[in-house]
This record gives sequence, structure tokens and C-alpha cells, in this order.
Amino acid sequence: MLVAVITLVLFIAALFTKGLSHDLFLETGVFLVSVKIIVMNYRNNVAVRELSEKLDRVLATLAKKGN
Repeated sequence: MLVAVITLVLFIAALFTKGLSHDLFLETGVFLVSVKIIVMNYRNNVAVRELSEKLDRVLATLAKKGN
């Protein structure tokens, strides 16, 4: 969350310092890449959590069958 806030603040600062020029496209691209990385990181964390829960259920089932 901190990275998203810092990226947004820097993007807004670049918007005010550079104005509406060609460089704004570059700044927008950097901002969008940062947002995409943050979203991908969130999705990966969710996927890892789900896989961990499934693995725990499989291990619990195997432990029950082993006894």
C-alpha cells in the first residue's frame, strides 16, 4: 500500500512540474506499470494463500487416512 501511495504522489508531482507535455505519457506509463506490479503482487499473495489452504486440507486428509 505504501508503494502505491508513494507512486501516486510522485506521479502527481510530475504532473505539476512537467505539465501536460509529451513527458506526461512517460510518467503515466511508469505509473501504470507500477500499478500493474502491485496488482500482480496482490493476486500472487491471494493465490499462494489459497494453495496453502488446499495443501493444509490435503495433508490433514492424508494424516487422517494414515492413522
